[in-house]
Amino acid sequence: MLGIRDRVTAETHRQGEIRLAFFSRFLRISVVPWLIAISLAVTTQAQIHFRDVTAQAGIHFTRNNGAFGKKWLPETMGPGCAFIDYDNDGYPDILLINGEDFPGHPSIPRKSATMTMKLYHNNRDGTFTDVTRKAGLAVPMYGLGVAVGDYDNDGFDDIFVSALGQSHLFHNNGNGTFTDVTRSAGLWGPSEFSTSAAWVDYDRDGRLDLVVANYVQWTEQGDLYCTLDGAHKSYCTPESYKGTSVRLWHNLGGGKFEDATQKAGLGDPTSKSLGVAILDYNGDGWPDILIANDTQPNKLYLNKKDGTFEERGVAAGVGFSEDGVARAGMGVDAADYDRSGHSSIIITNFANQMVSLYHNEGNGLFVDEAAQSEIGRDTLVTLGFGCFFFDYDNDGWQDIFVADGHIEDGVERVQKRVTYAEPPHLFRNLGGGKFAEVTTQMGDSFAAPKVARAAAYADIDNDGFLDVLLTTNAGPAHLYHNEGGKNHSLRFKLVGTKSNRDGIGAVVRVTSGSDKQEKMLRSGSSYLAQSELVLTFGLGSQTKADSVEIEWPSGQVDRFSNVNAGQTVRVQEGKGIVGSRAYSASRVYGQTR
Repeated sequence: MLGIRDRVTAETHRQGEIRLAFFSRFLRISVVPWLIAISLAVTTQAQIHFRDVTAQAGIHFTRNNGAFGKKWLPETMGPGCAFIDYDNDGYPDILLINGEDFPGHPSIPRKSATMTMKLYHNNRDGTFTDVTRKAGLAVPMYGLGVAVGDYDNDGFDDIFVSALGQSHLFHNNGNGTFTDVTRSAGLWGPSEFSTSAAWVDYDRDGRLDLVVANYVQWTEQGDLYCTLDGAHKSYCTPESYKGTSVRLWHNLGGGKFEDATQKAGLGDPTSKSLGVAILDYNGDGWPDILIANDTQPNKLYLNKKDGTFEERGVAAGVGFSEDGVARAGMGVDAADYDRSGHSSIIITNFANQMVSLYHNEGNGLFVDEAAQSEIGRDTLVTLGFGCFFFDYDNDGWQDIFVADGHIEDGVERVQKRVTYAEPPHLFRNLGGGKFAEVTTQMGDSFAAPKVARAAAYADIDNDGFLDVLLTTNAGPAHLYHNEGGKNHSLRFKLVGTKSNRDGIGAVVRVTSGSDKQEKMLRSGSSYLAQSELVLTFGLGSQTKADSVEIEWPSGQVDRFSNVNAGQTVRVQEGKGIVGSRAYSASRVYGQTR
Protein backbone atom coordinates (compact mmCIF):
# COMPACT_ATOMS: atom_id res chain seq x y z
CA MET A 1 0.00 0.00 0.00
CA LEU A 2 1.05 3.58 -0.50
CA GLY A 3 2.71 5.16 2.53
CA ILE A 4 4.30 8.49 3.41
CA ARG A 5 7.56 7.32 1.82
CA ASP A 6 5.82 6.79 -1.54
CA ARG A 7 4.21 10.19 -1.37
CA VAL A 8 7.40 11.98 -0.34
CA THR A 9 9.48 10.16 -2.96
CA ALA A 10 7.05 11.04 -5.73
CA GLU A 11 6.97 14.65 -4.67
CA THR A 12 10.76 14.80 -4.37
CA HIS A 13 11.11 13.87 -8.04
CA ARG A 14 8.92 16.84 -8.89
CA GLN A 15 10.81 19.37 -6.76
CA GLY A 16 13.37 20.22 -9.42
CA GLU A 17 10.65 20.89 -11.97
CA ILE A 18 8.67 22.93 -9.46
CA ARG A 19 11.69 25.07 -8.52
CA LEU A 20 12.56 25.59 -12.19
CA ALA A 21 8.99 26.67 -12.95
CA PHE A 22 9.01 28.97 -9.95
CA PHE A 23 12.28 30.69 -10.71
CA SER A 24 11.58 31.01 -14.43
CA ARG A 25 8.37 32.85 -13.60
CA PHE A 26 9.90 34.72 -10.67
CA LEU A 27 12.63 36.24 -12.83
CA ARG A 28 10.00 37.82 -15.06
CA ILE A 29 9.05 40.10 -12.17
CA SER A 30 10.85 43.42 -11.84
CA VAL A 31 13.14 42.51 -8.96
CA VAL A 32 14.15 45.98 -7.73
CA PRO A 33 10.60 47.31 -7.07
CA TRP A 34 9.74 43.99 -5.45
CA LEU A 35 12.70 44.23 -3.05
CA ILE A 36 11.89 47.85 -2.25
CA ALA A 37 8.29 46.86 -1.43
CA ILE A 38 9.48 44.13 0.91
CA SER A 39 11.88 46.53 2.60
CA LEU A 40 9.05 48.99 3.19
CA ALA A 41 6.85 46.20 4.54
CA VAL A 42 9.51 45.22 7.06
CA THR A 43 10.19 48.81 8.11
CA THR A 44 6.62 50.02 8.47
CA GLN A 45 5.23 46.92 10.15
CA ALA A 46 8.09 45.99 12.46
CA GLN A 47 6.12 47.14 15.52
CA ILE A 48 3.26 44.69 14.98
CA HIS A 49 3.53 41.29 16.63
CA PHE A 50 1.37 38.45 17.95
CA ARG A 51 1.85 37.70 21.64
CA ASP A 52 0.99 34.28 23.06
CA VAL A 53 -1.64 34.98 25.74
CA THR A 54 -2.89 31.40 26.08
CA ALA A 55 -1.85 30.94 29.71
CA GLN A 56 -2.81 34.48 30.70
CA ALA A 57 -6.25 33.94 29.13
CA GLY A 58 -6.78 30.70 31.05
CA ILE A 59 -6.96 28.40 28.03
CA HIS A 60 -5.90 24.91 29.13
CA PHE A 61 -6.49 22.36 26.39
CA THR A 62 -4.64 19.37 24.97
CA ARG A 63 -6.00 17.44 22.02
CA ASN A 64 -6.68 13.74 22.60
CA ASN A 65 -6.26 12.15 19.18
CA GLY A 66 -6.68 8.63 20.55
CA ALA A 67 -3.22 7.48 19.47
CA PHE A 68 -2.18 4.21 21.08
CA GLY A 69 0.75 3.19 18.90
CA LYS A 70 -0.98 1.73 15.83
CA LYS A 71 -0.99 4.93 13.73
CA TRP A 72 -4.59 4.98 12.60
CA LEU A 73 -5.41 7.58 9.95
CA PRO A 74 -7.86 9.76 11.94
CA GLU A 75 -5.14 10.52 14.53
CA THR A 76 -3.44 12.90 12.11
CA MET A 77 -6.35 15.20 11.33
CA GLY A 78 -7.59 17.40 14.19
CA PRO A 79 -8.46 19.36 16.18
CA GLY A 80 -10.83 22.04 14.97
CA CYS A 81 -11.61 25.34 16.65
CA ALA A 82 -14.10 28.19 16.50
CA PHE A 83 -14.88 31.66 17.72
CA ILE A 84 -18.55 31.98 18.71
CA ASP A 85 -20.34 34.74 20.58
CA TYR A 86 -22.77 32.28 22.08
CA ASP A 87 -24.23 34.70 24.65
CA ASN A 88 -24.44 37.78 22.38
CA ASP A 89 -22.38 40.03 24.64
CA GLY A 90 -20.27 41.25 21.71
CA TYR A 91 -17.13 39.39 22.77
CA PRO A 92 -16.16 36.16 20.95
CA ASP A 93 -15.91 33.01 23.00
CA ILE A 94 -13.70 30.04 22.10
CA LEU A 95 -14.68 26.47 21.22
CA LEU A 96 -11.99 23.77 20.92
CA ILE A 97 -12.97 20.41 19.42
CA ASN A 98 -11.58 17.21 20.88
CA GLY A 99 -11.25 13.53 20.08
CA GLU A 100 -11.48 10.52 22.35
CA ASP A 101 -9.93 7.11 22.88
CA PHE A 102 -10.75 4.46 20.30
CA PRO A 103 -13.05 1.81 21.86
CA GLY A 104 -10.97 -0.79 23.65
CA HIS A 105 -7.73 1.07 22.98
CA PRO A 106 -6.68 3.47 25.76
CA SER A 107 -4.59 6.29 24.37
CA ILE A 108 -1.00 6.85 25.33
CA PRO A 109 -1.10 8.90 28.58
CA ARG A 110 -0.56 12.61 28.06
CA LYS A 111 -0.19 15.32 30.64
CA SER A 112 -3.37 17.39 31.01
CA ALA A 113 -5.15 15.54 28.21
CA THR A 114 -8.65 16.91 27.60
CA MET A 115 -11.49 14.41 27.19
CA THR A 116 -14.28 16.43 25.53
CA MET A 117 -14.60 19.63 23.52
CA LYS A 118 -14.10 22.81 25.53
CA LEU A 119 -16.17 26.02 25.50
CA TYR A 120 -14.38 29.02 27.01
CA HIS A 121 -16.44 32.08 27.90
CA ASN A 122 -14.81 35.45 27.23
CA ASN A 123 -14.81 37.38 30.50
CA ARG A 124 -14.04 40.67 28.71
CA ASP A 125 -11.02 41.25 30.94
CA GLY A 126 -8.43 39.24 29.01
CA THR A 127 -9.39 35.93 30.60
CA PHE A 128 -11.68 33.04 29.64
CA THR A 129 -13.61 30.58 31.82
CA ASP A 130 -14.27 26.93 30.98
CA VAL A 131 -18.07 26.62 30.87
CA THR A 132 -18.26 23.35 28.94
CA ARG A 133 -20.26 21.31 31.44
CA LYS A 134 -22.51 24.19 32.40
CA ALA A 135 -23.27 24.73 28.72
CA GLY A 136 -24.10 21.05 28.14
CA LEU A 137 -21.28 20.47 25.66
CA ALA A 138 -19.26 17.85 27.58
CA VAL A 139 -20.34 15.23 25.06
CA PRO A 140 -17.84 12.45 24.24
CA MET A 141 -17.15 11.98 20.54
CA TYR A 142 -14.24 11.81 18.15
CA GLY A 143 -14.77 15.38 17.04
CA LEU A 144 -12.87 16.98 14.18
CA GLY A 145 -14.37 20.20 12.78
CA VAL A 146 -16.90 22.87 13.65
CA ALA A 147 -19.24 25.35 11.96
CA VAL A 148 -21.22 28.11 13.67
CA GLY A 149 -24.52 29.56 12.48
CA ASP A 150 -28.04 30.45 13.64
CA TYR A 151 -29.96 27.76 11.75
CA ASP A 152 -33.35 28.56 13.30
CA ASN A 153 -33.06 32.39 13.21
CA ASP A 154 -33.75 32.81 16.92
CA GLY A 155 -30.86 35.23 17.41
CA PHE A 156 -28.43 32.77 19.04
CA ASP A 157 -25.68 30.95 17.16
CA ASP A 158 -25.80 27.16 17.08
CA ILE A 159 -22.94 24.66 16.72
CA PHE A 160 -22.33 21.79 14.32
CA VAL A 161 -19.45 19.48 15.22
CA SER A 162 -18.17 17.11 12.54
CA ALA A 163 -16.81 13.80 13.75
CA LEU A 164 -15.45 10.40 12.97
CA GLY A 165 -18.66 8.42 13.26
CA GLN A 166 -21.73 10.44 14.24
CA SER A 167 -21.54 14.23 13.88
CA HIS A 168 -23.64 16.41 16.21
CA LEU A 169 -25.82 19.52 16.02
CA PHE A 170 -26.17 21.59 19.21
CA HIS A 171 -28.98 24.13 19.52
CA ASN A 172 -28.25 27.30 21.47
CA ASN A 173 -31.04 27.71 24.03
CA GLY A 174 -30.30 31.38 24.58
CA ASN A 175 -29.59 30.96 28.29
CA GLY A 176 -25.95 29.85 28.16
CA THR A 177 -26.78 26.21 27.47
CA PHE A 178 -26.99 23.98 24.39
CA THR A 179 -29.11 20.94 23.55
CA ASP A 180 -27.97 18.10 21.31
CA VAL A 181 -30.69 18.06 18.63
CA THR A 182 -28.97 15.75 16.13
CA ARG A 183 -31.78 13.19 16.17
CA SER A 184 -34.74 15.57 16.21
CA ALA A 185 -33.19 17.68 13.43
CA GLY A 186 -32.92 14.64 11.16
CA LEU A 187 -29.12 14.54 11.06
CA TRP A 188 -28.75 11.25 12.90
CA GLY A 189 -27.63 8.17 10.99
CA PRO A 190 -24.65 8.76 8.71
CA SER A 191 -21.48 7.34 10.25
CA GLU A 192 -18.78 9.09 8.29
CA PHE A 193 -15.25 10.52 8.46
CA SER A 194 -16.51 14.12 8.46
CA THR A 195 -14.07 17.02 8.41
CA SER A 196 -14.78 20.69 7.61
CA ALA A 197 -18.29 22.12 7.42
CA ALA A 198 -20.01 25.39 6.53
CA TRP A 199 -23.44 26.94 6.91
CA VAL A 200 -24.81 28.41 3.67
CA ASP A 201 -28.24 29.52 2.49
CA TYR A 202 -27.76 27.96 -0.94
CA ASP A 203 -31.39 28.44 -2.06
CA ARG A 204 -31.74 31.91 -0.50
CA ASP A 205 -34.93 31.04 1.39
CA GLY A 206 -33.73 32.76 4.57
CA ARG A 207 -32.71 29.54 6.35
CA LEU A 208 -29.15 28.28 6.73
CA ASP A 209 -28.34 24.94 5.16
CA LEU A 210 -25.28 22.85 5.98
CA VAL A 211 -22.56 21.40 3.76
CA VAL A 212 -20.25 18.81 5.34
CA ALA A 213 -17.00 17.52 3.85
CA ASN A 214 -16.19 13.83 4.22
CA TYR A 215 -12.71 12.35 3.86
CA VAL A 216 -12.38 8.63 3.06
CA GLN A 217 -13.97 5.30 3.88
CA TRP A 218 -11.97 4.28 6.93
CA THR A 219 -12.82 1.85 9.72
CA GLU A 220 -10.81 0.31 12.53
CA GLN A 221 -11.26 -3.11 10.95
CA GLY A 222 -10.24 -1.81 7.52
CA ASP A 223 -7.14 0.07 8.61
CA LEU A 224 -4.26 -0.65 6.22
CA TYR A 225 -0.58 -1.20 6.85
CA CYS A 226 1.73 1.38 5.30
CA THR A 227 5.39 2.05 6.03
CA LEU A 228 7.70 5.02 5.98
CA ASP A 229 11.05 3.28 6.28
CA GLY A 230 10.23 -0.34 5.48
CA ALA A 231 10.46 -1.34 9.13
CA HIS A 232 7.77 0.59 11.00
CA LYS A 233 4.14 1.35 10.33
CA SER A 234 3.30 4.88 9.14
CA TYR A 235 0.08 6.72 8.33
CA CYS A 236 -1.35 5.74 4.95
CA THR A 237 -2.11 8.38 2.36
CA PRO A 238 -5.71 8.74 1.12
CA GLU A 239 -4.85 6.91 -2.12
CA SER A 240 -5.02 3.76 -0.01
CA TYR A 241 -8.72 4.26 0.77
CA LYS A 242 -11.90 4.76 -1.22
CA GLY A 243 -13.35 8.24 -1.37
CA THR A 244 -16.80 9.42 -0.32
CA SER A 245 -19.19 12.24 -1.10
CA VAL A 246 -19.74 15.50 0.71
CA ARG A 247 -23.16 15.81 2.29
CA LEU A 248 -25.65 18.69 1.93
CA TRP A 249 -28.34 19.15 4.56
CA HIS A 250 -31.27 21.32 3.40
CA ASN A 251 -32.99 23.33 6.13
CA LEU A 252 -36.73 22.67 6.02
CA GLY A 253 -37.56 25.06 8.85
CA GLY A 254 -39.01 24.07 12.20
CA GLY A 255 -35.62 22.70 13.25
CA LYS A 256 -35.68 19.96 10.59
CA PHE A 257 -33.20 19.07 7.83
CA GLU A 258 -33.29 16.75 4.85
CA ASP A 259 -30.39 15.15 2.98
CA ALA A 260 -30.32 16.99 -0.35
CA THR A 261 -26.91 15.76 -1.53
CA GLN A 262 -28.01 13.80 -4.56
CA LYS A 263 -30.89 16.10 -5.50
CA ALA A 264 -28.55 19.10 -5.46
CA GLY A 265 -25.95 17.38 -7.63
CA LEU A 266 -23.22 17.16 -5.00
CA GLY A 267 -23.02 13.37 -4.83
CA ASP A 268 -19.49 12.35 -5.84
CA PRO A 269 -18.12 9.16 -4.21
CA THR A 270 -14.60 9.85 -5.50
CA SER A 271 -14.06 12.95 -3.38
CA LYS A 272 -11.68 12.93 -0.40
CA SER A 273 -12.63 16.25 1.11
CA LEU A 274 -10.95 18.22 3.88
CA GLY A 275 -11.77 21.91 3.34
CA VAL A 276 -14.97 23.84 2.53
CA ALA A 277 -15.33 27.49 1.50
CA ILE A 278 -18.34 29.44 0.32
CA LEU A 279 -17.90 32.13 -2.33
CA ASP A 280 -19.72 33.80 -5.19
CA TYR A 281 -17.01 33.30 -7.79
CA ASN A 282 -19.03 34.54 -10.78
CA GLY A 283 -20.70 37.48 -9.02
CA ASP A 284 -24.29 36.46 -9.70
CA GLY A 285 -25.40 36.86 -6.08
CA TRP A 286 -25.76 33.12 -5.42
CA PRO A 287 -23.35 31.21 -3.11
CA ASP A 288 -21.10 28.62 -4.73
CA ILE A 289 -19.27 25.82 -2.90
CA LEU A 290 -15.55 25.08 -3.06
CA ILE A 291 -14.24 21.74 -1.80
CA ALA A 292 -10.53 21.07 -1.19
CA ASN A 293 -9.77 17.42 -1.95
CA ASP A 294 -6.77 15.35 -0.89
CA THR A 295 -5.23 13.57 -3.93
CA GLN A 296 -8.44 14.07 -5.92
CA PRO A 297 -9.34 17.13 -8.02
CA ASN A 298 -10.71 20.06 -6.03
CA LYS A 299 -14.39 20.74 -6.70
CA LEU A 300 -16.02 24.08 -7.46
CA TYR A 301 -19.80 23.78 -7.47
CA LEU A 302 -21.62 26.53 -9.36
CA ASN A 303 -25.01 27.41 -7.90
CA LYS A 304 -27.58 27.09 -10.70
CA LYS A 305 -30.19 29.06 -8.70
CA ASP A 306 -32.72 26.21 -8.78
CA GLY A 307 -31.54 24.16 -5.82
CA THR A 308 -28.86 22.35 -7.82
CA PHE A 309 -25.15 22.77 -8.52
CA GLU A 310 -22.88 22.12 -11.48
CA GLU A 311 -19.26 21.03 -10.92
CA ARG A 312 -16.84 23.48 -12.60
CA GLY A 313 -13.54 22.85 -10.78
CA VAL A 314 -11.50 21.52 -13.67
CA ALA A 315 -13.06 23.86 -16.23
CA ALA A 316 -12.41 26.86 -13.97
CA GLY A 317 -8.79 25.88 -13.39
CA VAL A 318 -8.86 25.00 -9.67
CA GLY A 319 -9.12 21.21 -9.93
CA PHE A 320 -5.44 20.52 -10.52
CA SER A 321 -2.00 22.10 -10.29
CA GLU A 322 -0.57 23.82 -13.35
CA ASP A 323 1.07 20.56 -14.40
CA GLY A 324 -2.18 18.61 -14.18
CA VAL A 325 -1.66 16.93 -10.80
CA ALA A 326 -4.39 16.52 -8.20
CA ARG A 327 -2.68 17.86 -5.11
CA ALA A 328 -3.33 17.17 -1.44
CA GLY A 329 -5.81 19.96 -0.68
CA MET A 330 -6.30 20.60 3.04
CA GLY A 331 -7.50 24.07 4.05
CA VAL A 332 -9.21 26.66 1.87
CA ASP A 333 -10.42 30.25 1.90
CA ALA A 334 -11.66 32.87 -0.56
CA ALA A 335 -11.33 36.65 -0.66
CA ASP A 336 -10.86 39.62 -2.98
CA TYR A 337 -7.20 40.08 -2.04
CA ASP A 338 -6.33 42.43 -4.94
CA ARG A 339 -9.48 44.63 -4.89
CA SER A 340 -10.48 43.39 -8.33
CA GLY A 341 -14.08 42.84 -7.27
CA HIS A 342 -13.69 39.06 -7.67
CA SER A 343 -13.10 36.39 -5.01
CA SER A 344 -9.82 34.53 -5.42
CA ILE A 345 -8.89 31.29 -3.64
CA ILE A 346 -6.15 29.90 -1.42
CA ILE A 347 -5.74 26.14 -0.83
CA THR A 348 -3.07 24.55 1.37
CA ASN A 349 -1.39 21.38 0.12
CA PHE A 350 1.03 18.63 1.13
CA ALA A 351 4.77 19.14 1.58
CA ASN A 352 6.64 19.83 -1.68
CA GLN A 353 3.46 21.03 -3.40
CA MET A 354 3.35 24.70 -2.32
CA VAL A 355 0.16 26.57 -1.46
CA SER A 356 -2.27 27.25 -4.33
CA LEU A 357 -3.20 30.90 -4.86
CA TYR A 358 -5.86 30.85 -7.56
CA HIS A 359 -6.49 34.34 -8.90
CA ASN A 360 -10.01 34.99 -10.19
CA GLU A 361 -9.67 36.40 -13.69
CA GLY A 362 -13.28 37.60 -13.71
CA ASN A 363 -14.28 35.46 -16.67
CA GLY A 364 -15.03 32.20 -14.90
CA LEU A 365 -11.36 31.15 -14.90
CA PHE A 366 -8.67 31.04 -12.21
CA VAL A 367 -4.88 31.18 -12.60
CA ASP A 368 -2.54 29.87 -9.90
CA GLU A 369 -0.27 32.81 -9.03
CA ALA A 370 1.63 31.07 -6.20
CA ALA A 371 4.61 30.05 -8.32
CA GLN A 372 5.37 33.64 -9.28
CA SER A 373 5.05 35.03 -5.76
CA GLU A 374 6.89 34.65 -2.49
CA ILE A 375 3.99 32.48 -1.35
CA GLY A 376 5.03 29.67 -3.66
CA ARG A 377 8.69 29.70 -2.74
CA ASP A 378 8.14 29.88 1.02
CA THR A 379 5.46 27.17 1.17
CA LEU A 380 7.12 24.67 -1.16
CA VAL A 381 8.47 22.41 1.58
CA THR A 382 5.94 22.93 4.40
CA LEU A 383 2.65 21.05 4.81
CA GLY A 384 -0.27 23.46 5.27
CA PHE A 385 -3.59 22.85 6.98
CA GLY A 386 -5.58 25.85 8.28
CA CYS A 387 -5.45 29.02 6.21
CA PHE A 388 -7.30 32.28 5.82
CA PHE A 389 -7.25 35.76 4.37
CA PHE A 390 -7.39 38.53 7.00
CA ASP A 391 -6.09 42.07 7.34
CA TYR A 392 -3.86 41.72 10.39
CA ASP A 393 -2.40 45.26 10.15
CA ASN A 394 -5.63 47.04 9.11
CA ASP A 395 -4.04 48.61 6.03
CA GLY A 396 -6.99 47.64 3.82
CA TRP A 397 -5.28 44.72 2.08
CA GLN A 398 -6.05 41.05 2.77
CA ASP A 399 -3.03 39.21 4.19
CA ILE A 400 -2.61 35.42 4.37
CA PHE A 401 -2.06 33.08 7.32
CA VAL A 402 -1.14 29.39 6.92
CA ALA A 403 -0.90 26.85 9.76
CA ASP A 404 1.74 24.18 9.10
CA GLY A 405 2.62 20.77 10.50
CA HIS A 406 3.41 17.37 9.03
CA ILE A 407 1.42 14.19 9.68
CA GLU A 408 4.36 11.83 10.21
CA ASP A 409 6.73 12.30 13.16
CA GLY A 410 9.49 10.37 11.41
CA VAL A 411 9.40 12.19 8.09
CA GLU A 412 12.94 13.56 8.61
CA ARG A 413 14.28 10.02 8.12
CA VAL A 414 13.32 10.02 4.44
CA GLN A 415 13.58 13.70 3.57
CA LYS A 416 15.89 15.97 5.51
CA ARG A 417 14.33 19.25 4.37
CA VAL A 418 10.88 18.32 5.72
CA THR A 419 10.15 18.40 9.45
CA TYR A 420 7.30 17.22 11.66
CA ALA A 421 6.82 20.52 13.52
CA GLU A 422 6.89 23.54 11.21
CA PRO A 423 6.59 27.32 11.61
CA PRO A 424 3.40 28.97 10.32
CA HIS A 425 3.39 31.45 7.44
CA LEU A 426 2.14 35.03 7.63
CA PHE A 427 2.26 36.86 4.31
CA ARG A 428 1.71 40.60 4.26
CA ASN A 429 -0.19 41.84 1.21
CA LEU A 430 1.92 44.54 -0.47
CA GLY A 431 -0.69 45.31 -3.14
CA GLY A 432 -0.28 44.67 -6.82
CA GLY A 433 -0.54 40.92 -6.27
CA LYS A 434 2.68 40.78 -4.23
CA PHE A 435 3.21 39.37 -0.75
CA ALA A 436 6.10 39.36 1.73
CA GLU A 437 6.53 36.79 4.48
CA VAL A 438 6.74 38.49 7.88
CA THR A 439 6.39 35.49 10.19
CA THR A 440 9.68 35.92 12.01
CA GLN A 441 8.79 39.52 12.89
CA MET A 442 5.64 38.46 14.73
CA GLY A 443 7.31 37.06 17.86
CA ASP A 444 9.22 33.93 18.87
CA SER A 445 6.19 31.95 20.04
CA PHE A 446 4.15 32.81 16.98
CA ALA A 447 6.98 31.78 14.63
CA ALA A 448 7.97 28.64 16.57
CA PRO A 449 7.58 25.25 14.83
CA LYS A 450 4.34 23.44 15.69
CA VAL A 451 2.32 20.47 14.50
CA ALA A 452 -0.52 22.85 13.68
CA ARG A 453 -3.91 22.05 12.23
CA ALA A 454 -6.89 24.43 12.53
CA ALA A 455 -6.75 28.22 12.68
CA ALA A 456 -9.32 30.99 13.12
CA TYR A 457 -9.39 34.73 13.80
CA ALA A 458 -11.45 37.20 15.84
CA ASP A 459 -11.08 40.44 17.78
CA ILE A 460 -11.10 38.98 21.29
CA ASP A 461 -10.80 42.25 23.23
CA ASN A 462 -12.66 44.85 21.13
CA ASP A 463 -9.59 46.81 20.08
CA GLY A 464 -10.22 46.65 16.33
CA PHE A 465 -7.35 44.29 15.51
CA LEU A 466 -7.75 40.60 14.63
CA ASP A 467 -6.26 37.94 16.91
CA VAL A 468 -5.42 34.34 16.01
CA LEU A 469 -6.41 30.97 17.49
CA LEU A 470 -4.32 27.95 16.49
CA THR A 471 -4.61 24.25 17.39
CA THR A 472 -2.01 21.49 17.28
CA ASN A 473 -2.40 17.75 16.82
CA ALA A 474 -2.09 15.87 20.14
CA GLY A 475 -0.95 19.15 21.68
CA PRO A 476 -2.16 22.48 23.09
CA ALA A 477 -4.12 25.31 21.54
CA HIS A 478 -2.49 28.74 21.17
CA LEU A 479 -4.19 32.14 21.43
CA TYR A 480 -2.21 35.02 19.89
CA HIS A 481 -3.01 38.64 20.65
CA ASN A 482 -2.40 41.19 17.88
CA GLU A 483 -0.31 44.06 19.29
CA GLY A 484 1.47 47.20 18.10
CA GLY A 485 -0.74 48.23 15.21
CA LYS A 486 -1.84 51.84 14.67
CA ASN A 487 -4.11 51.74 11.62
CA HIS A 488 -7.86 52.38 11.81
CA SER A 489 -10.61 49.87 11.21
CA LEU A 490 -14.39 49.54 11.09
CA ARG A 491 -16.32 46.39 12.00
CA PHE A 492 -19.79 45.20 10.96
CA LYS A 493 -22.13 42.88 12.83
CA LEU A 494 -25.01 41.95 10.53
CA VAL A 495 -28.60 41.12 11.50
CA GLY A 496 -30.72 39.61 8.76
CA THR A 497 -34.50 39.86 8.61
CA LYS A 498 -35.63 38.52 5.25
CA SER A 499 -32.19 36.89 5.01
CA ASN A 500 -30.82 34.46 7.59
CA ARG A 501 -30.37 36.10 10.99
CA ASP A 502 -26.54 36.01 10.88
CA GLY A 503 -26.44 37.63 7.45
CA ILE A 504 -24.19 34.82 6.20
CA GLY A 505 -23.71 35.32 2.47
CA ALA A 506 -24.11 39.10 2.63
CA VAL A 507 -21.51 41.17 0.77
CA VAL A 508 -20.30 44.42 2.35
CA ARG A 509 -18.58 47.05 0.19
CA VAL A 510 -16.68 49.89 1.85
CA THR A 511 -15.22 52.99 0.20
CA SER A 512 -12.80 55.23 2.11
CA GLY A 513 -11.02 57.87 0.08
CA SER A 514 -9.85 56.17 -3.11
CA ASP A 515 -9.83 52.71 -1.50
CA LYS A 516 -12.60 50.23 -2.27
CA GLN A 517 -12.97 46.89 -0.51
CA GLU A 518 -15.59 44.16 -0.40
CA LYS A 519 -16.04 41.10 1.79
CA MET A 520 -18.59 38.33 2.10
CA LEU A 521 -19.67 37.14 5.53
CA ARG A 522 -19.18 33.38 5.48
CA SER A 523 -19.24 30.31 7.63
CA GLY A 524 -16.54 27.65 7.25
CA SER A 525 -13.20 28.19 5.44
CA SER A 526 -9.73 27.50 6.86
CA TYR A 527 -9.60 23.85 8.01
CA LEU A 528 -12.03 22.34 10.54
CA ALA A 529 -12.50 25.89 11.81
CA GLN A 530 -14.81 28.87 12.17
CA SER A 531 -13.73 32.50 12.50
CA GLU A 532 -15.97 35.15 14.06
CA LEU A 533 -19.15 36.19 12.24
CA VAL A 534 -18.14 39.85 12.16
CA LEU A 535 -16.50 41.64 9.21
CA THR A 536 -13.46 43.84 9.90
CA PHE A 537 -12.36 46.43 7.34
CA GLY A 538 -8.91 47.95 7.74
CA LEU A 539 -8.93 51.62 6.76
CA GLY A 540 -5.23 52.45 7.13
CA SER A 541 -4.89 56.16 7.93
CA GLN A 542 -8.51 56.92 6.97
CA THR A 543 -10.74 57.79 9.93
CA LYS A 544 -14.08 56.97 8.35
CA ALA A 545 -15.83 55.05 5.62
CA ASP A 546 -17.20 57.48 3.05
CA SER A 547 -19.81 55.00 1.87
CA VAL A 548 -21.01 51.52 2.76
CA GLU A 549 -23.17 49.18 0.70
CA ILE A 550 -24.55 45.87 1.95
CA GLU A 551 -26.05 43.39 -0.48
CA TRP A 552 -28.04 40.85 1.51
CA PRO A 553 -28.79 37.27 0.38
CA SER A 554 -32.46 38.25 -0.01
CA GLY A 555 -31.52 40.83 -2.64
CA GLN A 556 -32.07 43.77 -0.29
CA VAL A 557 -29.42 46.47 -0.65
CA ASP A 558 -28.73 48.92 2.17
CA ARG A 559 -26.54 52.00 1.75
CA PHE A 560 -25.25 54.60 4.19
CA SER A 561 -22.35 57.03 4.38
CA ASN A 562 -19.85 58.81 6.64
CA VAL A 563 -19.34 56.01 9.19
CA ASN A 564 -16.56 56.73 11.66
CA ALA A 565 -13.78 54.22 12.22
CA GLY A 566 -12.99 52.86 15.67
CA GLN A 567 -16.27 51.05 16.25
CA THR A 568 -18.34 47.97 15.59
CA VAL A 569 -21.64 48.90 13.98
CA ARG A 570 -24.71 46.68 14.12
CA VAL A 571 -26.59 46.73 10.83
CA GLN A 572 -30.10 45.36 10.44
CA GLU A 573 -31.36 44.39 7.03
CA GLY A 574 -33.67 47.07 5.65
CA LYS A 575 -33.00 49.50 8.52
CA GLY A 576 -29.30 50.28 8.32
CA ILE A 577 -27.23 50.99 11.44
CA VAL A 578 -29.22 50.18 14.57
CA GLY A 579 -26.42 50.27 17.13
CA SER A 580 -22.69 50.71 17.62
CA ARG A 581 -19.95 50.09 20.13
CA ALA A 582 -16.69 52.01 20.26
CA TYR A 583 -13.43 50.11 20.53
CA SER A 584 -11.89 49.76 23.97
CA ALA A 585 -9.60 52.68 24.83
CA SER A 586 -7.23 50.48 26.81
CA ARG A 587 -5.97 47.00 26.20
CA VAL A 588 -7.01 44.24 28.59
CA TYR A 589 -3.69 42.55 27.84
CA GLY A 590 -1.64 45.34 29.35
CA GLN A 591 -1.11 47.73 26.43
CA THR A 592 -2.91 50.71 24.98
CA ARG A 593 -3.28 51.69 21.36
